[in-house]
This record gives sequence, C-alpha cells and structure tokens, in this order.
Amino acid sequence: MFRRAGSEWEHLGDQAFFYWDSIRSIPRAVVSYRRETLRLIAEISMGTGALAMIGGTVVVVGFLTLFTGGTIAVQGYSSLSDVGVEALTGFFSAFINVRIAIPVIAGIALAATIGAGATAQLGAMRVSEEIDALEVMAIPSVPYLVGTRIVAGLIAIIPLYALASLASFVASRFATTVLYGQSPGVYDHYFRTFLMPTDILWSFLQAIAMAVGVMLVHTYHGYNTTGGPVGVGVAVGNAVRTSLVVVVVITLITSLAIYGASGKFNLSG
Repeated sequence: MFRRAGSEWEHLGDQAFFYWDSIRSIPRAVVSYRRETLRLIAEISMGTGALAMIGGTVVVVGFLTLFTGGTIAVQGYSSLSDVGVEALTGFFSAFINVRIAIPVIAGIALAATIGAGATAQLGAMRVSEEIDALEVMAIPSVPYLVGTRIVAGLIAIIPLYALASLASFVASRFATTVLYGQSPGVYDHYFRTFLMPTDILWSFLQAIAMAVGVMLVHTYHGYNTTGGPVGVGVAVGNAVRTSLVVVVVITLITSLAIYGASGKFNLSG
C-alpha cells in the first residue's frame, strides 16, 4: 500500500515538472516556431481535412452554447412563471450564461475536441518514435510540440469564447421572445440591467484558465503515452476524464473566489 502511495506521489511530481517545463517553453515556442503555432491555431479553430467541412471546434462550441442558451431560457421562463416573475428571464439568462454556462461549455468543448486531438496526435508521435526523432535532430520536443499547442489553445479560445457568448445570448433571447412570446423590450431591459461587464471579464479569464489547464493535461498524457496504439486510446480517455475534472474544479474555485456567498448582485426594486 505504501509503495503504491509513493508511486502516485511520484506520478504527480512528474506531472508538475512537465507542466512547469511546458509553461517555460511558451516564449521559445512563440519566437522560434511561429509557423507551427499558426498552423495549430488554424487546425484548432477551423479543423483540417474532413473536419474543416463542418468548421471544426468553432461549430462544435457554437452549437453547444446555442442549445445551452436556449435550454437556460426555457427552464428559466418556466420556473419564474410559476411564481409570476417571468419578466426576470432576461436577468436569469444574463446571470447563468455568463457565470456558469458559457465558460463550462467552452471548457468541455475544448476537452472533447482540441484536447483529445492533441493527446491523440502526440500519443501517435510517441509510439511511432517521432518525438525521439525530433530529439535526435536537436529539435526540443517540449517547445515544438507542447508549447506551440498551449499558445494555439490560448489564442483560439478568444474567438471561441466570443462565439460561445454570442450564440448563448441569441438563443436565450430567441427562446424567450419568440417561443414564449415575451416582449423583447422587457427581456432586453432586465438582460442589460444585470449583464455586468466585470462578470464577462471574469468569465473570459475563467475560460483562459480552463484552456491552459486542458492543454496541459492533454499534452502531458499524449507526450508520455506508452503501450503502442492501444496506449494512445488509453491516454486519450485518461486525459479527457482528468480535463473534465479540471474544468469543474476551476469553475468552483473561480465562483468561490470572485462571487463568494453574496453573488455580487442586488435584486430589488
């Protein structure tokens, strides 16, 4: 039992050293491997090959947040109408979408698309000894393979987050004003009143933290894949499970640190 516990702590130490080396490699990746970084940004955002036909991660994130925003509006209107305050659906959409739904859905989409793809790519390179070949050619594998992917994920999250926010807001407004027939003026009034710019800023920073966490976890599992082709599948599964936990933990920590117990809003009048 003690030997197993020691092995787990050693494994955590290896991860910590890898994460530190990966973060330190970011400046070198930006300076020395700009073309590879730009290629990865295009691949992450719009996809390559057959995936480019449907828009890659952009469309995945857009559809996820679109239907999530509609669901929030439907549930919010139905619940608030039970107590006669369905006019506050705009407040409900502004509050839930920005603080919870958009960053969480964006993080899950990153883990399921960008992260899983990075793990599979690096895992395949590891088992086929391509990473070892890079080291033989004096090309540092961590900046070239890991640092570039972290930078690409950080840059790609900016338009992805903007798209996710827009899709969620549009879906919520459409469901409330078209499906339920609420006055657009009433919805817009409460939505704009309670949509605080600071909430959007914190939500964006939360999405960036999720992008860093997801890329670190997935690149670690892909870079250290063992066991041949089967090991690649195992690495992808382990990375996705870990990154999903990271997404919800970041959401919890952010909510407690920024909003605390008060929620930082005053519903009165």
